[in-house]
Amino acid sequence: MTYTKDPRVDAYIDGLPGWQQNICREVRDLVHAADPEVAETIKRTRQPYFVLQGNICALLAAKDHVNVFLYDGAIVPDPEGIITAGHENKTARTVAFRQGEAINAPALTAMFRQIIANNRAGGWRKLKRDAS
Repeated sequence: MTYTKDPRVDAYIDGLPGWQQNICREVRDLVHAADPEVAETIKRTRQPYFVLQGNICALLAAKDHVNVFLYDGAIVPDPEGIITAGHENKTARTVAFRQGEAINAPALTAMFRQIIANNRAGGWRKLKRDAS
């Protein structure tokens, strides 16, 4: 897959232990595969973000896992139960991956695509407001 890489995101990923690099690269490929218009950048000084008409997700490596923050306002369905934290969060939920765990690529890609569709429809804040 070909997409434009931000060298700052490369630097973030390259500075991680090998197993975390693998997770971050796989998630990066999945979010770009979800829509060819996805762009990547750095926000909050060093954190990789993936955006398309709003935030889609962000990566944050911790000591024993990698967090993928999904910016979905908790309105994107999670039928396969991949969300690991933030169930009550009003802006983002988290999928944490630990060393040796497989990424449920179809479920994560479906969530990315729904977040992108919501962004194109005005964003989760507008969708929540319109639904009430």
